[in-house]
Amino acid sequence: MMPDSPLDTSPLDNVRVVLVNTAHPGNIGGAARALKNMGLSQLYLVAPREFPAANAIWRAAGAADLLDTAVVVDTLEEAVADCGLVMATSARERRIPWPLLTPRQCGERAVAEATAHPVALVFGREDRGLTNEELQACNYHVHIPANPDYSSLNLATAVQVLSYEVRVAALELEKGAELSYADWDRPPAKARDMELYFDHLQRALGELGFIDPDNPRQTMTRLRRLFSRVRPDDMELGILRGMLTAIQNYIHRTGGTGRPGE
Repeated sequence: MMPDSPLDTSPLDNVRVVLVNTAHPGNIGGAARALKNMGLSQLYLVAPREFPAANAIWRAAGAADLLDTAVVVDTLEEAVADCGLVMATSARERRIPWPLLTPRQCGERAVAEATAHPVALVFGREDRGLTNEELQACNYHVHIPANPDYSSLNLATAVQVLSYEVRVAALELEKGAELSYADWDRPPAKARDMELYFDHLQRALGELGFIDPDNPRQTMTRLRRLFSRVRPDDMELGILRGMLTAIQNYIHRTGGTGRPGE
């Protein structure tokens, strides 16, 4: 059972491409062209270094209208706040590996979930990709299996690859293929609500004495990964926050702090 009623429009209209801190405006134009080639229309720009720019318009060719409607924000958190699913490209192996999808799996999951809530595909900086903190704000990572001897993809090319996979999945859906992602009875928690939960969780664990609030080490990263795998729905997240509040209230009421024996 889908958590929300299906959209009246194509799922492609509910998939956004998010470019983070893009250095070269030509890559923004190239990405816009890639989106329009594949029938996508939502372009979000997080703190672009130069935009608007003539080079972006030139590279966009006949897709300059997507530049006119592009949403410019200051942070990735703002760009994905209302999304129920966030997937980010990552070329590097991480110390703590995240749930990983192929481009084909990414396209299928994006279309399946875009029938119910906004979906974001996030692309990082040309020279260094996304930071660990930005990657940890995403549910899944996507790796494009390029030639290992020459694996550096141009930003617009990477956008083209994933946009193509999204379009292929959407065409399969039109043919009657069943794309399913879960049997939840409630919609998954939005990205903004998950960030509020992680802030709440870190405060509560600090008050409990389970972590050092000033140096949580990798505990919070691993908890983020855990909840990215689980992906609680909105009601489950409310229950979890209620539990944290009850724990905090008990600590404050009893005057207790820290681990037993401390």
